[in-house]
Amino acid sequence: MTLLALAAAYAVFLWWFTTGAIIWLDRRPERTWPRSMLGATVLGLIALAGLLATRDDATVAGAVLAFSCAVLVWGWIEVSFLLGYVTGPRSRPHPENAGEWARFHGAIGTLLWHELFTLAMAGAVLLITQGAANATGLWTFLALWAMRLSAKLNLFLGVSNRGEELLPERMRYLASYFGRRSMNLLFPVVVTAATALAALLWLHAAAPGAGAFDRVALALVAAMLTLAVVEHWFMVLPLTGSALWQWAMERESRPSSVAPRASAATPPALPSRVIEATD
Repeated sequence: MTLLALAAAYAVFLWWFTTGAIIWLDRRPERTWPRSMLGATVLGLIALAGLLATRDDATVAGAVLAFSCAVLVWGWIEVSFLLGYVTGPRSRPHPENAGEWARFHGAIGTLLWHELFTLAMAGAVLLITQGAANATGLWTFLALWAMRLSAKLNLFLGVSNRGEELLPERMRYLASYFGRRSMNLLFPVVVTAATALAALLWLHAAAPGAGAFDRVALALVAAMLTLAVVEHWFMVLPLTGSALWQWAMERESRPSSVAPRASAATPPALPSRVIEATD
């Protein structure tokens, strides 16, 4: 049980710290954005190399490293979106009087390049880990991707706590594509399914016959999935997760004088977390 607790604690810390780091970078002055994007890209490429290096390392260390690398690749995707470098062909608010189909079409336009980039990264992770003895990074990435997609859809369909405060100023136009309602029909389906899957992973991780590698790998993925479920609940409960990252939100950079390049988990992000919406 000590291994499970340590793995869970590490997953929570990495989720909290990387989310806060991304929020902090997003609120830095515009002159820092190129450096932030370059740094995220370098880390992302190193993380992909790390997934390759650990693909056959079926040890506790290998599971932790693969998990960390998958989170860093995901962080690269998030930074590229929230800094406005990889977004979509539409970067303006949704017109108030436009219909639901127009809102859906516009929402897709705000995220198109971002979604294609995410798909490309998923393909890269899958290619790197195909047939690997250590698939921790793959399952971590897939869990993050699935729950972030769910968060985007739930924001579009409508939730009570939409988390606009987590969006950097230049990306606030995304909130105009979020629906307004206390809950939608997709929410309980996703949360129930994700909770059941997380519980199943925890059970397998705690099984008496599980080896150290399996315990840690399953616990790390289960913890990340559990955190994503918690982030989903933040969207419908009268609570806010932003207090967890207050240290990263104290400075908001001035809005850019130049329109963002084709633009939480949320949500979260996190799932994240902030959850990007989609014209």
